[in-house]
Amino acid sequence: MTSKPYLTGHYTPAADEITATGLTVEGSLPPELTGRLIRNSHNPKPGVTPSHWFKGSGMVHGIRLREGRAEWYRNRWVHTPALDGAPYMTEHGPDLTASTAGTHVIEHAGRLLALCEANFPFELTRDLETVGAYDFDGKLRSAMTAHPKSDPLTGELHFFGSSPFPPFLTYYVADAKGRVTHSSEVPGATAALKHDFALTRHHVVFVEGTVTFDPAEHSGIPYGWNDQQPARIGVMPRGPQGAGQIRWFSIEPGNMLHAANAYEDADGRIVLEGPSVDREGFRLSWNWWVGAPGRGTEPNTRSYSRRWVIDLAAGSVGEQVIDDLAVEFPTLNEDYLGAEHRYQYAVSFPDQDGQGGYGVVKYDRTTGTRRIHRAGDARLPSEAVFVPAAGATREDDGYLLTVISDLKQDASQLLVLDASDLDRIATVHLPRRVTAGIHGSWIPDPDADTDADVHVDADAEASDS
Repeated sequence: MTSKPYLTGHYTPAADEITATGLTVEGSLPPELTGRLIRNSHNPKPGVTPSHWFKGSGMVHGIRLREGRAEWYRNRWVHTPALDGAPYMTEHGPDLTASTAGTHVIEHAGRLLALCEANFPFELTRDLETVGAYDFDGKLRSAMTAHPKSDPLTGELHFFGSSPFPPFLTYYVADAKGRVTHSSEVPGATAALKHDFALTRHHVVFVEGTVTFDPAEHSGIPYGWNDQQPARIGVMPRGPQGAGQIRWFSIEPGNMLHAANAYEDADGRIVLEGPSVDREGFRLSWNWWVGAPGRGTEPNTRSYSRRWVIDLAAGSVGEQVIDDLAVEFPTLNEDYLGAEHRYQYAVSFPDQDGQGGYGVVKYDRTTGTRRIHRAGDARLPSEAVFVPAAGATREDDGYLLTVISDLKQDASQLLVLDASDLDRIATVHLPRRVTAGIHGSWIPDPDADTDADVHVDADAEASDS
């Protein structure tokens, strides 16, 4: 029995791939929830003990909803070279196809992509089978972040590649058809870890925290806290010439893994929000990620919501912790990505003493209040994905989709919550307990769903039976 925390409890890997159809539904699924919820996770094969949580091979879990029915669940490993033990580093340098592909999954321009920030994305079919590494027709010359941003107004996909070696940061834009329209190396960047970033209507916002390349770290993820690494925010105008105009602003030491959102306020200042950790919080989390002594009770410890306000005219940054609840995986109604938003959501974690339990949190940024949907004893929700309701008129008209890992029942459910009040609308019972994972996406069907989609699903189910 392994003692690694990321291979036990909620994080115990699934040992096989299955498909189940005709799932049981309690309550009523809104008919506009017609599409797929696809979520990624680090899930090494049986008998494999990775040296770091992030080194576990990717496994995607999909739930197909259609017009009030839950048609199927399936899970598949992402078949990359790393799944079969291929090394990332070779005698010729890094192999960008040797990916875990276990951090996120998105769809852009009709391609379903499993992502890991150290490598190329991997394309999947609609029924989650692996197609192979994807490099945007040769235009992707670096790794790709696991957190690209889709502009809700233009349909463009903005993303970056980060490396511990020069060039440290490369920025890309792909149009709505998936064609890379421009890329540029960003001057002034360092080897600091850059996991996520933010997009406003007029700017790109990068964050370099106090975590940077550490050649002495032997877990396979060569980063560590370094007090000599300055924490900074880089603000770059959008557009092909923006990289040459980037400005870097010093901030307090810390590390932000995930951005909630950023926008320009009425005074032209840039407001950025997201959970962040201090030195002790990073130490506790890192020790959990590698299974070392002195770790926190959860993978995200002392991660508190923070706000930075960047005044470009004054050349200054104001920052503050805006909530004392330990949270991670911030989400929002992505129609408001890059614009001022009122509501955002997150997963709450127990405090350092294991108290408080897990839940789905809703923040009202106008009133400064929060509401929590408590998951219940030994129940861990996944990142809450927002889906707009049909005919929505308010920002929070919609649903939150979260997959629950229930240790006591050794089971999982998909919960559909009302995003306005966090009340439960429906529960979909899944055929297995789904490994606690990282990020995912709701991928709605096209407006005119095709018969081909139906045949793909039917064929896949027949092949698995």
